[in-house]
Amino acid sequence: MAERHDGNGDRARQTLAQEAARIIVEQGIRDYRVAKMKAAERLGMNTRGALPRNAEIELAISNHLALFGGDSHSGFLQLMRETALSAMVLLSAYTPRLIGPVLHGTADENSAINLHVFSDSPESIAAQLDAMGYNYRSYERRLKTSRGRGAKPETFAGFQFEYEDACIEATVFPVDGIRQAPISPVDGRPMKRADRKAVEALLS
Repeated sequence: MAERHDGNGDRARQTLAQEAARIIVEQGIRDYRVAKMKAAERLGMNTRGALPRNAEIELAISNHLALFGGDSHSGFLQLMRETALSAMVLLSAYTPRLIGPVLHGTADENSAINLHVFSDSPESIAAQLDAMGYNYRSYERRLKTSRGRGAKPETFAGFQFEYEDACIEATVFPVDGIRQAPISPVDGRPMKRADRKAVEALLS
């Protein structure tokens, strides 16, 4: 029978967050809910209790990488951010913004470099990648663009391609989408976006 942690809810949630973070980093799982369920199963904990929030998982990932990655992770993150900046220069016509683990400092070896790019014609970005000789894979991402109970996800096109030994995922938003970042599935707030100057500041 699964163990109950009625008297130690906070400690149990923290333990579960730490185990989920370890699974995410070591196994490359990107779905936080899947990682939580795997962690609960591994620890023999009751998933009907209060599971850690996604923001707690992200903090645990950051702590895990700081504890076990040390200087090597700092160097890796620096390299990923340099590659991100170079990719942003490559796609400069589409006002790129860096988001996700590379920006937040929680990237690991399984992480892609996530960019938001802006164009009313996703096909023009595909054409540019073609013209520059990059093989790409198209994908779709469903994201909420506003908070609220009635907010429904919208579908956005994206392109994944290899660049300087890294995987770039460029999700395309309409030009006016630069004014309002989509809602983060991690904390339910508008996603943090960084322009080239902000990434340069991180690198310095």
